[in-house]
Amino acid sequence: MTERRYNAFSDELRRVFGCRVQRVSVDAGFTCPNRDGTTGLGGCIFCGGRGSGSFGIRPELGVADQLAHGMTYLSRRYGAEKFLAYFQSYSNTYAPVERLRLLYDEALSVPGVAGLIVGTRPDCLPPEVIDLLAEYARSTYFWLELGMQTSHDRTLALLNRGHDAASFQDAADRCRRRGIRLCAHVILGLPGETDADMLETAMMLNGVGIDGVKLHHLHVMKDTPLEVMYRQGAVGCLGRDDYVGLVCDFLERLDPRIVVHRLVGDAPADHLVAPAWTLEKSAVLAAIDEEFIRRDSRQGARLSR
Repeated sequence: MTERRYNAFSDELRRVFGCRVQRVSVDAGFTCPNRDGTTGLGGCIFCGGRGSGSFGIRPELGVADQLAHGMTYLSRRYGAEKFLAYFQSYSNTYAPVERLRLLYDEALSVPGVAGLIVGTRPDCLPPEVIDLLAEYARSTYFWLELGMQTSHDRTLALLNRGHDAASFQDAADRCRRRGIRLCAHVILGLPGETDADMLETAMMLNGVGIDGVKLHHLHVMKDTPLEVMYRQGAVGCLGRDDYVGLVCDFLERLDPRIVVHRLVGDAPADHLVAPAWTLEKSAVLAAIDEEFIRRDSRQGARLSR
């Protein structure tokens, strides 16, 4: 097998668990302060009616049954032997601590579940929630995914995120001081951002001391404000080759200790508006590997220059 040129999450999982491990997405019925009026209304412009990236989940089932359903499918398709319960839809710390503990414990009680991944926002981490997450960080394999998307406040405002970059940095600092491993979400190709802007985001992650990163390309989903903007010609999407080059540029400036959880977003064909190459995930990943080989480069290669 060709040596990876970046610090892949799949490699960490195999080192830790010694077998194939898959994430199983869960919808636990959360909402978001950017939807219910606490911070804003309507949510982020790219987020659909069930939360960003939460397609394929069966929210009518309880947490344990969702996990059992997903685990059966993933074990058959990928030969996975262990699983991580991935609380993905909306803001999965946006509830009283008592409810959070019940949900997380229910997930960990399912045979075969070896750890937790919890996705949330910087403004959904009050002290008592961080205390709870720190408990899980000590007792099980645990990652907290924290939405950032960009380090630039003007873009965050355009996205209707409802927080600024300083809020992300503050939340990250408070979590890291409690030993909670953090994975930041970043979208490449956001409206109005130059390549230099996006590479600044990589350097910001290095400075904050983030442990992991999920890269996504900007893609347009049906029934979102972004779809309206796209159809009006107000925003566009990166071409595949441009995205591949940008990912390599980004990773070359990223601290090699940072674990790369994802390199490209995906979406179901019946909800995707653009770009069409979103449906070619395997080909995009192969192209990123090929570009690194062509450059004779790897994650962190430009940090010492």
